[in-house]
Amino acid sequence: MTAVWLVDRQFDSKGLVRLTYATEDGERVHTKELAEQRLVTGGGVTAGRDVDEDALGEAPADEVERFAAEASRMAAEHDLDDTV
Repeated sequence: MTAVWLVDRQFDSKGLVRLTYATEDGERVHTKELAEQRLVTGGGVTAGRDVDEDALGEAPADEVERFAAEASRMAAEHDLDDTV
């Protein structure tokens, strides 16, 4: 299992939220989509999560630096299961 940290949330017009989690080096990402309503009723979003290595993809090259900075900040300030 690999720890990844929340680095981005995107809301779409269909009521879906795309959560992007990244490794602290910003090079690997895990994306999760869920209904916006689930954020309200499901207890929120965690600062991080443990995912299988095979569930990780490569981050877009133009986002690696931003994802690394945000993942490192989240890791320093939160535990994986903190709600953010």
